[in-house]
Amino acid sequence: MKLIVDANILFAALIKDGMTSKLLFSDKLHLLTPEYIFLEFRKYEKIIINKTKRTREDFRNFFGILKEKIQIIPEHIFRDYLQKAKEISPDPKDVIYIACALAKKANIWSYDRALRKNQTAIKIITTPELVKKIAK
Repeated sequence: MKLIVDANILFAALIKDGMTSKLLFSDKLHLLTPEYIFLEFRKYEKIIINKTKRTREDFRNFFGILKEKIQIIPEHIFRDYLQKAKEISPDPKDVIYIACALAKKANIWSYDRALRKNQTAIKIITTPELVKKIAK
């Protein structure tokens, strides 16, 4: 299953070693994310480390593994979809994820309720829904 991974999914995986973390490494998922997301992680590294029991080294190792597992989508791939994504998105912060989903014909894996409830163009999948789909 092809999914665009929202930042909140990656933050959740870094903060808590739970089902979200396990799903990130499932062979049944083809995960993609815009390249800027990893810049955001670097920007908030100290905050993330403070919210977790991870050391800086653990954080950087996990971060490195995520960068290998998740396919990074360069902006030129989804640039032509940004205008349509702006029209669809209920929140300017989600435009980039919608544009990626449109460009890659993928769903979005996210906990964002507003994104889920205030647009219907892109399917938003939560972690519990993903667990059920993978179990089939």
